[in-house]
Amino acid sequence: MTLEEAMMAARALVLHDLEATGVADADAVSLLEDAVSQRAWWLDQWPAGREFVVGLVAQDVQDGLLERAGRWPVCTTCEDATHSLYVDPDLGGPDPTWVCEEAGVVVSRIGSL
Repeated sequence: MTLEEAMMAARALVLHDLEATGVADADAVSLLEDAVSQRAWWLDQWPAGREFVVGLVAQDVQDGLLERAGRWPVCTTCEDATHSLYVDPDLGGPDPTWVCEEAGVVVSRIGSL
């Protein structure tokens, strides 16, 4: 997989989760584009990081949304939840998932919310 293919795959997966949770507005997509751009540079410096890039892009978007709009994605597993899901493993890969740390369960793979 080329650098460009890896970045477009990461973008598509995170965009799917933004759309599935109803937050894919212009600001969120702009955050996604910024994260993809920054991680493309990172991946160019460390090509072995391909398996980590999806989770790292998701974390970057999550961090940016927290500052601008609040928690994302909000847990769908716990009743009346107001807490966020988190990327597991912490460094974003391989095979990153959204997890509920409070319930200790995997909610979905990134790109499958």
